[in-house]
Amino acid sequence: MTPARPYADRVADYLRIGEVAQRVGVSVDTLRRWERDGRIVFARRGQQRYLRADELAKLLRERTREGRTSARNRLTGVVVAVERDGVMAKVELACGDYRVVSLMSREAADEMELAPGVAATAVVKSTSVMVERGR
Repeated sequence: MTPARPYADRVADYLRIGEVAQRVGVSVDTLRRWERDGRIVFARRGQQRYLRADELAKLLRERTREGRTSARNRLTGVVVAVERDGVMAKVELACGDYRVVSLMSREAADEMELAPGVAATAVVKSTSVMVERGR
């Protein structure tokens, strides 16, 4: 009979890099960059990267404290127009030389009290534009 591996070495205690990326809300490439920068340390088994579950919990706690997102582009500006209909709202911002338009739920626009003249930030990631109001 083969002896059981120590608790810290069980496969169930480790998550593959793709699973970590999904739970943290970043890409696998971002995790690889963090590893190169020394922000995170993965265990290796062959060519695969694994992270201990307790290290994932630590990373998630740190990111919650930091309030970070994976979005890189933030354009601060002023709301110049808001068109609301039954369910949706179209919000237009002037961000320096740029005009940014975001489609969102009417409920979100109402909760943020978006109206012409209100300062807001367009948070751009991939093909999505999110709007956040100053803190």
